[in-house]
Amino acid sequence: MNEDRITLSIDDAGVAQVTLNRADKHNALDGAMFDALLEVTSTLRDERRVRAVVVHGAGKSFCSGLDITSLGQGGGASSLLDRDDDSIANRAQRVSVDWASVPAPVIAAITGNCFGGGLQIALGADIRYSAPDARLSIMEIKWGLVPDMGITQALPRLLPADVAKELTFTGRIVSGTEAQAMGLVTRAVSDPLTVALELAHEIAAKSPHAIRAAKNLYDRTWSGADSAAALRLESELQVGLMGSPNQLEAVHAGMARHAPVFADPD
Repeated sequence: MNEDRITLSIDDAGVAQVTLNRADKHNALDGAMFDALLEVTSTLRDERRVRAVVVHGAGKSFCSGLDITSLGQGGGASSLLDRDDDSIANRAQRVSVDWASVPAPVIAAITGNCFGGGLQIALGADIRYSAPDARLSIMEIKWGLVPDMGITQALPRLLPADVAKELTFTGRIVSGTEAQAMGLVTRAVSDPLTVALELAHEIAAKSPHAIRAAKNLYDRTWSGADSAAALRLESELQVGLMGSPNQLEAVHAGMARHAPVFADPD
């Protein structure tokens, strides 16, 4: 990965670990970190053996947000607003929204500081586990800015508008415990990385075709889709799974009470 800002490992079960690897800066986002995040999501998008992904930060924090000093000293802040012709999102937004393009479920394990852009990266994951004493904030108001790294694609699915506005207008820091209570994270747990990896391995043991289809189903219908389109998609995805090798393997393994052996997606 770019300048070792991100490390990627994939184990024999197909569980990928993505580590934000700038611990001395609490994994703050500089230009190299943006490049590395875009590279790793592109890699995972095409890696067929990956069945679940865990994203976490090296050291004490998940990600403390933008490295204002680095990006403001010829660090290419303006280039973060660039948009490729084939993408609706700019480079800054893609480090959050591109997790949705990874077919496998993505789980964020949050410790320490998770501020601004760092929080928006975590919001791009399918599931978030946070340490109870983690510190989360939509912090852009501190710098006289609005959150602009894909937050509009994730936060409306999680919080009522008034709660989102209160957090955004104030930039206040909430604990992992409070974040769970309001729905910003899935669960507050004492060891987020261990719990995230346990869940990732549980997911990896299921049919990858069914898991990918379920992620696709919810991502496309959870908000904004009309009922008819959502119901059609349920049927289309189900028809594609019924009678397929992995679906038959799930049935046979369940009937025989043995662990299934699933093929990776084509």
